[in-house]
Amino acid sequence: MLPVEPVRLLLNEWDPIGVAESVDDEYDCLVWPLLSRLRAGADVDGIREYLRHEMSDHFGLDSDVDGIAERLVSWWRSR
Repeated sequence: MLPVEPVRLLLNEWDPIGVAESVDDEYDCLVWPLLSRLRAGADVDGIREYLRHEMSDHFGLDSDVDGIAERLVSWWRSR
């Protein structure tokens, strides 16, 4: 089974919308797609591209995704 909770925690720490203190599952729609990409070997650029697309198309934001993309890939590689 893939580790959902660490990804959820990282996304909630990033919290581009600013709602994680009151809604802990706001970014759950990103968890499985991110895990699938990481498992398939996505690098920081691949994760960054996915997050930029989702932030724009799904959340309607122009968020800085560089830091979270690096953290996710680093976490995945260190497991």
